[in-house]
Amino acid sequence: MIWVAGSIMVVSALLGVVMVIFALPGIWFMVATSIVIAWWCPELLSWKAVAVLIAFGVVAEIIEFIASAAGVKKLGGSRAGAIGSLVGTIIGAIVGTGLIPIPVIGTIVGGIVGAAAGAFACERTIAQRTWKDSAKSSGGAALGRAVSVVVKMVLAMGAAGFIVIALLV
Repeated sequence: MIWVAGSIMVVSALLGVVMVIFALPGIWFMVATSIVIAWWCPELLSWKAVAVLIAFGVVAEIIEFIASAAGVKKLGGSRAGAIGSLVGTIIGAIVGTGLIPIPVIGTIVGGIVGAAAGAFACERTIAQRTWKDSAKSSGGAALGRAVSVVVKMVLAMGAAGFIVIALLV
């Protein structure tokens, strides 16, 4: 059973990294799987390891939220622009996946473009900002989203690496 549980955990870690690429909650998928494995085979994966994975997830979410919103705020955007960038990221990732048929690239580019478009639209309509200020905020949203994608990928790979190490120790 240990080999089966270990294999499930490794596949979960790899799948979790792929999920993050597609702007899905891959780290939380790893956490959920680790909870099941720690309950099923406590000799394979400790609850301390599960706690570390939860910390990876919390840090990733905080950074993702802060990076997108901070990009908008850093360049003078409003709260509406920050919220627009978050909504735009989700919509853009979905649309980008369909419009750009290159695996992973469409989702990432779509999310970044969506963040910019969402921030721009909310700055112009809700916050009543000028075209120039809206464009500036939009650029900040795109930059913040790009940074958050890279950071979240690094954290997902770190979490996956941690899982492998935790299984071997």
